[in-house]
Amino acid sequence: MAEWPLFRQEAASGMQGMGDYPQYARVMGRIGALLQELTGDSYTLYLQDDYGRQLWQVLEEDVKKGSGSVRHLASIYEGLETKAFLYEEESGTQAPRVFPTLRNNLFFYPEHGVALAQVPVFRRQGLDTEDFIWARDDACMNGFAAYVRSRQRDTDRRRVTVYTDTREGLEIEKLSITRAVGRDEVVMDPALKTEIFRSIDEFFAGDRQFFQDYGIPYKRGLLLYGRPGNGKTTLVKSIAGSVQAPVAYWQITEHTSSYSVQQVFSHALALSPMVLVIEDIDSMPEHVRSFFLNTLDGATSKEGIFLIGTTNYPERIDPALMNRAGRFDRAYEIKLPDEAQRLQYLTLKRLGELCGDEALAAAARGAEGFSFAHMNELYVSAALRMRYEQRVDISELVAQMRADLGRAAAQVWHSADVVPKVGFR
Repeated sequence: MAEWPLFRQEAASGMQGMGDYPQYARVMGRIGALLQELTGDSYTLYLQDDYGRQLWQVLEEDVKKGSGSVRHLASIYEGLETKAFLYEEESGTQAPRVFPTLRNNLFFYPEHGVALAQVPVFRRQGLDTEDFIWARDDACMNGFAAYVRSRQRDTDRRRVTVYTDTREGLEIEKLSITRAVGRDEVVMDPALKTEIFRSIDEFFAGDRQFFQDYGIPYKRGLLLYGRPGNGKTTLVKSIAGSVQAPVAYWQITEHTSSYSVQQVFSHALALSPMVLVIEDIDSMPEHVRSFFLNTLDGATSKEGIFLIGTTNYPERIDPALMNRAGRFDRAYEIKLPDEAQRLQYLTLKRLGELCGDEALAAAARGAEGFSFAHMNELYVSAALRMRYEQRVDISELVAQMRADLGRAAAQVWHSADVVPKVGFR
């Protein structure tokens, strides 16, 4: 391993950027010479011609945990940071963990014959980086890409990839699934539930034989619509936690653009077969809708993607999403729960342990028109009453919540005998 930076301060003083080809060639040449010196082989520089960051995510994970599969060969520039540290509260130790930075260091995977570096670039507006990948040959590059894909799929089964459109561009975050939602926790019409999960299971069957036998394109799209709080999110969480495939969640905002649409579907294809959830699809900006629809129509844009769109306002959905095959195959209304579903939900919440089975059944009857979100609040209120008053009157709580819901619907917040005192007189 080289213990010195590839470029010392005196050598780098004339390299104020890599805008000029000679400067760029000198950096690349020095790294190529080091790789040949250490391995005896010449290396080719490769460009990752998509929006994926999977290679760098795997490298970061390996570097941070000190994996023996990757070697740190050398730092690139003297005078720039080469190490980072991180406090991990869950580890129970006071000392931070120290590891090499991705920027300004050259890393090598001996088993795969691939090297990676985020090379600092000195520009007038500040310090930037550019990503570089070297491989011994095409076979090594293809093998490493397959290895990264396998690693990412194993990791992504335990995490959800979250895409968020912001003013600065598309943000990508991977969040651990803190608690899986079981299919038995999804309370909805049994026939509809069976139909949705059957289509999910068929899509992710290992052999895909059904699609091949019947000549069906390997892509599906479902649209879930209904009032807020009726269980669309719970259904999506259950799907995410019960399929052996990566799941991504995309929150549409006013900053969604044609560029971010292209980025999201490029990422999704790299993870396929996978589930892509598009939340609040009715919020798609007007100027992006045409590009989004064209993307859905693309021959390979959804190959291997099980697309789930959700909306609380189906009347705002562009009719073109529903009136053409191949965009969303089926649309399902997630309705307000009936009495049997309310009883099932409150039983799962263990409300009967607080008030008894008779009061539980009465609550299910009395909560007609309540969403699952309202019934969850009913359970929380009952638990708090029991905690602080050692008694629960479920009928009283249901009546109070119904009155609150009536005020919210009518936008009437004051009793008739109360004169509001807010404002100027």
